[in-house]
Amino acid sequence: MPGACSRGPAAGDGRLRLARLALVLLGWVSSTSLPSSASSSTSSASLPAPAASGQPALPGRCPAPCECSEAARTVKCVNRNLTEVPADLPPYVRNLFLTGNQLAVLPAGAFARRPPLADLAALNLSGNRLKEVDAGAFEHLPGLRQLDLSHNPLADLSPFAFSGSNASVATPSPLAELILNRLELPAAERQNLSLEGMVAAALRAGHALRGLRRLELASNQLLYLPHDVLAHLPGLRHLDLRNNSLVGLTHVSFRNLTHLESLHLEDNALKVLRNGTLAELQSLPHVRVFLDDNPWVCDCHMVDMVAWLKETEVVQGKGRLTCAFPEKMRHRVLLELNSSDLDCDPILPPSLQTSYVFLGIVLALIGAIFLLVLYLNRKGIKKWMHNIRDACRDHMEGYHYRYEINADPRLTNLSSNSDV
Repeated sequence: MPGACSRGPAAGDGRLRLARLALVLLGWVSSTSLPSSASSSTSSASLPAPAASGQPALPGRCPAPCECSEAARTVKCVNRNLTEVPADLPPYVRNLFLTGNQLAVLPAGAFARRPPLADLAALNLSGNRLKEVDAGAFEHLPGLRQLDLSHNPLADLSPFAFSGSNASVATPSPLAELILNRLELPAAERQNLSLEGMVAAALRAGHALRGLRRLELASNQLLYLPHDVLAHLPGLRHLDLRNNSLVGLTHVSFRNLTHLESLHLEDNALKVLRNGTLAELQSLPHVRVFLDDNPWVCDCHMVDMVAWLKETEVVQGKGRLTCAFPEKMRHRVLLELNSSDLDCDPILPPSLQTSYVFLGIVLALIGAIFLLVLYLNRKGIKKWMHNIRDACRDHMEGYHYRYEINADPRLTNLSSNSDV
């Protein structure tokens, strides 16, 4: 047993040395393997991505002046002074904002791309100083549902801007919402251009917008609506005509808008709605009409409209409608009026009275100038009258002489013999 005890410390020292040697070997192996793995990872990171190897355009590529979100499928090119639509729009785009730029002209095929922008559903082109939209400008956008052209001085809107560049073949448009608010035409161009006619031609061309659900034409200073402007929009549900200068709705028809749900006519110049318009609005099953802030003239022509307002549930906020003219009826609520209150008073509003007074003054000045001219030329006029009188006298004397000769046969024979 003493031998065994003497070998114990030596064996323990040997095992300790072996453990230390194993730890050193393990540390050396790990130190040699780490640089190799780091170098391999560094070399792999330095390699170009496979998607960037010579392809013409990446699916997620974003135009340089724009901001893109592939997750939201949205591209924003706002206030970048662009003069044309970017050519490298990503095909994933669903919502495109091209606002506050310098797109003066939108030519045919402005959004034609390869691959096509098949998913583009909402296009905002407001505030671009856009003056011209050519036929077929929105071709190759099969999924376009919403289009906003507001706040543009649009002087040339092609009738086939929404239906395709080929005028002989009408291509149905996928548009469901068309926003044309505040088309800010300069005063000089507005005198030579009928905005009402231009918009109407684009809406009815080729029946291309039969699927339109929302139409906004607010703040355009429209004076009237052409009679067939809504004839080819049978699916329309929301029509916004607020803040215009519409005086009446006599010429336009709402009869075919059987799906119409809201009609906004606030802030116009409507004075009264005639029986034909009232009957058409009442026949629409789902419509809600908004008539606030119009200068209603409460005279004998308002009797039928007041009676209709008291019975109908079509008009929203009808209790807010008040008279604007005549002066004695101002601010009176239409629903509180009786037929005895509504008479045709010959007294004109002060503004019209002032206009007629001014017209009378102008006519009086013209008459005074005419009399002054006659007075200054009185001698010449007197001489001219004398000349006319003398000429007439000579003519009448000659006629009287010939009549006396023809009436007396002896003078006639005498005249014949003298001739022989």
